[in-house]
Formats: sequence, structure tokens, C-alpha cells
Amino acid sequence: MGISMSMSRNEEDKSKKGLEATAIGLPTNRHANLKSASGDDDFTDILTHIKSSKSPAVINYGASWCRVCSQILPAFCRLSNDFPKLSFIYADIDECPETTQHIRYTPTFQFFRDGEKVDEMYGTGEQRLRDRLWLHS
Repeated sequence: MGISMSMSRNEEDKSKKGLEATAIGLPTNRHANLKSASGDDDFTDILTHIKSSKSPAVINYGASWCRVCSQILPAFCRLSNDFPKLSFIYADIDECPETTQHIRYTPTFQFFRDGEKVDEMYGTGEQRLRDRLWLHS
């Protein structure tokens, strides 16, 4: 009986995607401007929306196994509350392998304005990220 319970927990863990799969206590998003791509199709829809929108957006490309990604992710979520006019998207490269195959370093942040990519940042640093968000908001 204990084996089947642990197997169902593992299956449950595998069913979690995006921000839910990180197992990190993340700050609450108060402005509904933080989204997580749950797979390639979902991420394609999000990218289509970003490219057809005039609203600025930032995409955080990360991975659940990436220690540096796990360190900056709480700040990314917290900053979504400080910049309500920006759309914040998290895409796990393992959950969106087709649409993220161009990403070579995690974390990578891409900034969009008027549907076009205008900037890119590699690595971490909450103040660096805040400065870029301020610049592109």
C-alpha cells in the first residue's frame, strides 16, 4: 500500500508544470500579470499574444534543475507585483523543448515591447533584473 501511495505522489509531482513544479515558495502575484507556460502549445500561444500586443513583456527561461534559476525565480515573481503593466512569463526549457531550443543559458530573460524582442539578459542578479524591468516598463 505504501508503494502505490508514493507512486501516486510521484505521478502527481510529474503532473505539475511551470511555476508549480519548482517546489519553491513563491510570492503571490497580485496583478494577474504572471503566467507560466505549461508546454510547447501553451508557450506558442503566449508568444503569439506577446507579438501581437503593444504591452511590454518579459520571459524568464529557466529549468527546474538549475540552481541559479531557482535563486532568481522568487525575485522574478515578486517583481511582477512591482511592475503591473508588464507581462511576466516563465517558461521551463524542459517543459517547452521545441519552442525553447534556441535558449543556450539559463536563466535567460527576454524583453519585448510592441511585439518585438528589444533586449536580453543572461544570468541572475535581482537589481540587474529590476533595472532592466524599469527600463522596459
